[in-house]
Amino acid sequence: MNAKRGVTLRSQWLGKQLRELREAANLTLKETGEFLQRDGSTVSRFEAGLYPARTPDVIALLDLYGVAGEQRREGLIRLSRDVWQSGWWDAYSEDVSLGIVDYAWLESRAQQIRSFDALVIPGLLQTQHYMEAMIRAEDSDASPDQINRWIEFRRTRQQVMMAKDAPNFVAVLDEAALRRLVGGSEVMRDQLDQLAAAAGQTNTEIRVLPLTAGAHASPDGSFRIFELPEPYPAVAYVPSPAGAIYAEAEAADRLKLKFDRICHDSLTARKSIELITAIAEDLR
Repeated sequence: MNAKRGVTLRSQWLGKQLRELREAANLTLKETGEFLQRDGSTVSRFEAGLYPARTPDVIALLDLYGVAGEQRREGLIRLSRDVWQSGWWDAYSEDVSLGIVDYAWLESRAQQIRSFDALVIPGLLQTQHYMEAMIRAEDSDASPDQINRWIEFRRTRQQVMMAKDAPNFVAVLDEAALRRLVGGSEVMRDQLDQLAAAAGQTNTEIRVLPLTAGAHASPDGSFRIFELPEPYPAVAYVPSPAGAIYAEAEAADRLKLKFDRICHDSLTARKSIELITAIAEDLR
C-alpha cells in the first residue's frame, strides 16, 4: 500500500470490524497489543485503517476475539488480503484520485450495481469516443497522454461487465442524458446504439426516466449503490465536483429507497430501449 495514497475503504472496513470485535470482547488496545506482541498504538492504527493489519495478525485477532463462525472468519480474512493485494487499478494510482481507485475496486467486487444517472451515460456503458468527449470537456487543460491514461483506466474498468462473475447492473438514465449531444451527433448516435446493445446482455437492465415524469426522487443528481458479499456492507456512491462521497448504513438505505422510487417512475425496460432507439434514429 502506498502511504501517500491515504486510507482506502477496504482498510477502513477492516479496521472498523476489528475494533467492534475487540470492544465486544471487552479488551483494551493495550491488552490486544500485548497479545500480538505490539504496542496499543499499533492496534489503534489497525482499527483506524491507517496501517491495515496483515492477514496473520487478523487471524490471531479473530482467535483472540473468539470469532468461530466460518463465514465471518473467512470474510474478514479475505478482506485482509484484499487490503494489501494489488489490483489492476493500482497501476493508475498516480493518474486518478483515491476515490476513483476505491470505486474501481467496488465495481470489481460488487454482486449488484444500481445506478441513477441524470446527465451522463454511466462509465461502464460509455463508448470510447463518448468518454473522450466527456473527459476533454471536464479537464480541458489535461495533456493528450493524461487523457489517454484516463480513457485506458475507464475502458479497463468496463471489463468487469464481461467477467464470469460480472455484477448484475441496473441503470436508470434520465432522458436528458440521452438527448445531450456529447461529442456531436455521430458520437451520440453510436453511444445510444451501444446502450441498446448492452440492454440485450443478461446481466444488464437499462431503464429511462422520461422527461414527462417531471420532478423525481433525486433532484440533486446521480448516485450508485453497490451490493457486495460478506463481510462488506452495501455502499452508496455520490459523485460531486468536490470529490466522491461514500455512504453506508442508513444513508445507503435512503438512496436505495430513492432508487426504487425512480424505477417506479421510469419506463419499462422494453419501452426504454424503444425510446433509446428512436432518439438514435433521429440522429442518423
